[in-house]
Amino acid sequence: MLEQPARALFDLDSTVLTVYGRQERAEVGYNPKKRGRRSYLPLLCFEGNTQDCWEGSYHPGDTHVSTITIPLLERAFAKLPEPIREVRVRADGAFFDHKIIEFIEGKGAFYAIVARLTRPLKNRLSGLRYRRVSAGVWAAEFRYCPHGWPGLRRFVVIRRPVPEEPSAQLHLFQMGGYSYQLLVTNLTLTPLHLWRFYNQRARAELIIRELKDAYALGKIPTQDFTANEAFFQIVLLAYNLLNWFKRLCVPPHLRRATLQRLRQRLFLVPAQLVRPDGVPTLRLAPSYVWASDFSETLRRIRRLRSPFEISWRSKSLAQHPS
Repeated sequence: MLEQPARALFDLDSTVLTVYGRQERAEVGYNPKKRGRRSYLPLLCFEGNTQDCWEGSYHPGDTHVSTITIPLLERAFAKLPEPIREVRVRADGAFFDHKIIEFIEGKGAFYAIVARLTRPLKNRLSGLRYRRVSAGVWAAEFRYCPHGWPGLRRFVVIRRPVPEEPSAQLHLFQMGGYSYQLLVTNLTLTPLHLWRFYNQRARAELIIRELKDAYALGKIPTQDFTANEAFFQIVLLAYNLLNWFKRLCVPPHLRRATLQRLRQRLFLVPAQLVRPDGVPTLRLAPSYVWASDFSETLRRIRRLRSPFEISWRSKSLAQHPS
């Protein structure tokens, strides 16, 4: 957290990695694209401000997300630097569980989680008073205690006219020409701002897609579960290293670039290593159109100072101000 913001955002998500062999501890579980196939289940926590992968764990495919989320959150909260004064958690309907919510509340944190539309919650939707909060968007809210929960929680309903593509992940419910999305939260944001705040979590899904496509997250390299779990953690480390590289070293217009784009512009560079007067020199090809980006990245790397060096210099100046 090099800029040390006062607020952290935890975006929780999971994905399915289908296997096609006899990999150890691969089990049949929820697999919408390859039903009946064995799989692994990675659980991921991204930091919404920086897009860093803050924490990740690897599990058999039949693992229920609600049973592994609290241990992951324990590790995620333990990593927070001292300047962080507020944490907000965003998650889809797979994390709609009172134990998870109570854990987040116990940490003094805030949350916006998609609620699964159970029959009692569906029955409430038609009797609510909705108000228009934006073009094509109506909202309502109420307090409700789901069965088995210890107390009332705030629920916010977003209603939009159909047509809208249904999504099981968002738990959209269609009724009377409208689709409904329900969020449970302890934030005091207005319904419209809460809905927009939650929708920013979609970046986590894009990161997972890139991890699968560009970083080979979907590759299951061995039959051994421990080795595959190690490969998973190496993939997350590689992603974070590149994310830090983009944040610290590349020109501003490349900070949202994908790995493939950076590979084309900065990593696979047409050049020749020559030795004029015995000095090793890298000469870029005249046809290389991204030479300015490459040179600017090198300049930024040379100016880069590690946080440890900055901390050491600060302590040194404090002890010897002269």
